[in-house]
Amino acid sequence: MKKLFFLLAFISGICLGQAQELKGKVIVERINSLALQNTGGENPVRRVTIYLPPNYDQTTNRYPVIYYLHGFTWNDSLQIAEVHFDQLLDKAIRDGKIRPVIVVMPDQYTLYRGSFYTNSPLTGYWADFTAKDLVNYIDGHYRTIPDKESRGITGHSMGGYGAIKLGMLFPEVFTSVYALSPGALALFEEFGANGTAFRRAQSIKSKEELITGYNEILANAVVAMGQAYTPNASKPPFYCDFPFTYKGDSLIVNEEVLEVWNNNSPLYMVDQYAHNIRKLKALKLDWGRNEEFAFIPLTCKMFSEKLESLGINHYAEEYIGTHGNKLWTEDGRALNDMLPFFDTYLRFEEMKSKTTRSSKKSKKK
Repeated sequence: MKKLFFLLAFISGICLGQAQELKGKVIVERINSLALQNTGGENPVRRVTIYLPPNYDQTTNRYPVIYYLHGFTWNDSLQIAEVHFDQLLDKAIRDGKIRPVIVVMPDQYTLYRGSFYTNSPLTGYWADFTAKDLVNYIDGHYRTIPDKESRGITGHSMGGYGAIKLGMLFPEVFTSVYALSPGALALFEEFGANGTAFRRAQSIKSKEELITGYNEILANAVVAMGQAYTPNASKPPFYCDFPFTYKGDSLIVNEEVLEVWNNNSPLYMVDQYAHNIRKLKALKLDWGRNEEFAFIPLTCKMFSEKLESLGINHYAEEYIGTHGNKLWTEDGRALNDMLPFFDTYLRFEEMKSKTTRSSKKSKKK
């Protein structure tokens, strides 16, 4: 009996060790996108980091796909090098937080440190690149389940904004959306008329002065948004129009420009795209109670209240955390909330076609 016990314990130990060793694979591709041909100097060949689940090469299985959109000033490679998203995915799959899944992380770092996942006549059509070119490439080169029911989109900060926006614009591509601390949902607080971002951006005279680590991050963000929303090739140094400018202490509001910015702000896009949001299977956003940027909790709550007023089902949650301290840790949002959300709402089994089902019925007869 004692020998049997030790034998079982030994076998269990081997199995556990093997399970713990199961790791996914990270692949880096480069995609040349026609949608990103531009006059603004951006490289249309974009790096894409792809996580393939454990045993991908040993099976013929097809998998759902989560598209992860990085935040402002970040890129796809930092998701692996800095926060080890691949290791977190290994753990999530091993611990049963989510079934095996492919995760795709496109690089949308631009000359001004972020595309805002928006179609721009100056910098390129980033929304089309993400929802069309990238999705088609991944479906054509990897064993995905090529159906919207098996595609989710998520992201943090600028990426959370992008996830919500692309979910609104492309409900035929993505079925589920999870936005982590989404930024730029509307122009309030730091991004408002009386905030610091536009006033500071107007006073900066060169790209070199603007892009200095995180010292001018808010001014840098509105310049990147300006290049995405209202580019103006005749307006150096940043070649864009702002909705708010200042002459001394006087505020000048450019109503036409403001309308375009609002049309790119998810809070105001809801009225136009409510029917698209209703096509989604699930939508969730969250934010930290101790968020450093005041506009994020405010606009997240406003966005949720807007959805609620229209009777649109969604999840909205405030947690104890800052802009980034509860994302990639073992007690963080990615492992314990975002990935389980997609495990619930994505379809992990490939649907059999009607032709296949009909032929099987014929054979049974």
